[in-house]
Formats: sequence, C-alpha cells, structure tokens
Amino acid sequence: MTGIVAIGEIIKNGVVFDMKNWGTDLSNSDNLPEIIDRLFTTLAERNIDYLLVGGVALLSYIEGRNTQDIDLILSLEDLATLPEIAVTEENRDFARGVYETVQIDLLLTRNSLFELVRNSCVANREFGGRTVRCVTVEGLVLLKLFALPSLYRQGNFSRVSIYENDITLLLLNYSVELDPILQELTRHLIPTDMQEIRGMVSDIQSRIQRFSSQRNKLQDEQ
Repeated sequence: MTGIVAIGEIIKNGVVFDMKNWGTDLSNSDNLPEIIDRLFTTLAERNIDYLLVGGVALLSYIEGRNTQDIDLILSLEDLATLPEIAVTEENRDFARGVYETVQIDLLLTRNSLFELVRNSCVANREFGGRTVRCVTVEGLVLLKLFALPSLYRQGNFSRVSIYENDITLLLLNYSVELDPILQELTRHLIPTDMQEIRGMVSDIQSRIQRFSSQRNKLQDEQ
C-alpha cells in the first residue's frame, strides 16, 4: 500500500467514523493528529526502542477496520522514561495508558515473543512523511495467531473473528511462510493451543485457496 496517511489522521478517522461516538462531542478529535505527532516525536527524541503494532500497523499493509488507539511493543525500562503516558492498567505482558487523550495499548517485552517481534520483525514505514518503526507482515501474523487461543478461552468471539479475518487478508495479499511462524509459536504456547492454531491456519488456507480461485476466474474472464 502506498501513500499511507499520517497516524493521527488514521486515529481521527477511527473516532469520527465510529457510530458509537455519533451524538457525542467530537470537537477534541481535531487535536488528535497533533497529539499523536507529539507522541512519535517524543519516542524519536528519547531513542525509545518501540515497535508499532495493532490496527494502525495493519492498515499500512491492507485496507481494513478503523482503529482508535495506538499499539506499541515496549520494554518496562523505556516505559519508565515516558511519564507522559499515564498507565491505567498493567499485568505481566500488557499495559494500557493514556497519552493526553489517546489510548495507548502496550505489549511488554518481558513476554519473550513480544521481545522477539520487536527485535526481529521490524520494517520502517512512512506515515504522512514520518518514518515509523513498524511491525512486518510476518510479525503481525505471528502476534495475531499467538493471541487467538487466549481470546477463545475468554469467549471473545467478536475479536476472534476480527483477528482471523486480519490474518486471512494478510495471507491473501502477501507471500508469508507459515512454517517458521508456527515453529516459533511452539516455543511460546502449550501443545493443545498449537493444535487449535494449526486447525485455524488450515481453515484460513482453505478460505484463501477459494478466494484465489475466484479471483483467478474473474481475471480470466476480463
């Protein structure tokens, strides 16, 4: 995808076009681009070893759903140097905070998979003229597959559906070797979770094969 707009515009659009926000005061949404620009300027000036993941990263590769928050992989040490992010929730692997009026969801590098992705799945992407350390397609697939067993256990099937669709679109649009990704996941998930993931991947691959066949058929007819 070329011509990726600024991250602030992505977040602003996510807020404005979310029907749940209609009928509420959206005047502060005009400030979102400036707020998010300050955030990434701060990350750069303090040499923070961050990685952009989540919905914004996804939208740099495929057209998809709107998003209203920033997702970053970050170490606790780097988070301590960012007092501007007011942490509201934290557990071993995740934290949530607010930077001015923007929600920041954090994947913490004390989780070894998140640390691996931050260090090994990095692509410099341009958002509105700003270069941002962004996760690769392979990193996105890895993170989303890793999250699925937990989402199933929570009964969060709406998010399961979103994540599986995200993976499908990524695999449909990019050539991704799944064997190394599945091999890496075996180091971080229990065998029963891996069994479920392999079943999900098989279903997704069957869906992609069907989509690809239909796309080839349409191209032949044109």
